[in-house]
Amino acid sequence: MQTDFTTIEIPPNSTHQYSIIWLHGLGADGHDFENIAQELHLKVAPNVHYIFPNAPIQSITINGGMKMRAWYDILERTLDLQVDIEGIYKSSALVEQLITKEIEKGIPSENILLAGFSQGGVIALQTGLNYPNKLAGIVALSTYFPTLDQLITEPSIANKTTPIFMGHGILDSVVNIETGKAVYNKLHELQYNIQWHDYVMEHSVCIEEIHHISAFITRAFNQQK
Repeated sequence: MQTDFTTIEIPPNSTHQYSIIWLHGLGADGHDFENIAQELHLKVAPNVHYIFPNAPIQSITINGGMKMRAWYDILERTLDLQVDIEGIYKSSALVEQLITKEIEKGIPSENILLAGFSQGGVIALQTGLNYPNKLAGIVALSTYFPTLDQLITEPSIANKTTPIFMGHGILDSVVNIETGKAVYNKLHELQYNIQWHDYVMEHSVCIEEIHHISAFITRAFNQQK
């Protein structure tokens, strides 16, 4: 695993039964969503191991080559063109290593959920929908999916029925809501188990969305009992 790929973790207070890997957006770090562990108010919270990875530090083309934490390079502002696909695959492989570590602790893959915001949402979708074993669920927030064509040509059957939550702000000026909705429409057309939610907000997360995510995660974990 890359030396600059580190994690912030909240261990379970009771028996470890579930794991949630939550991926931050461009320029943030693992602390960005650390408080979500308390805000979700999950009944199974004492049994959840939360993992908040720090993306590797790299130069970002659209920011003049400035170095920051990022899951992949963004080459131009039209998000779905000239995408750093190799970078997406590399970061996805790093997240797969985290999943493997949880499985080695005795947690079934069906009890592991991936979540991500913006760039992190891309990696959550890329990793989750291509993972060879079934996961509990995928939460993709304020995001898009530039490797959707690759998914179509290289489908993984294991997570075809895995529940997917997509949430987006209708006022988002960073990732246009139409871009996110197009991903939902295509995955729905391909018969993935996906749901869409939109909110009156910018490129962020709101209380209403957190409540919906909490209910989604609860259902996803309950299905594995």
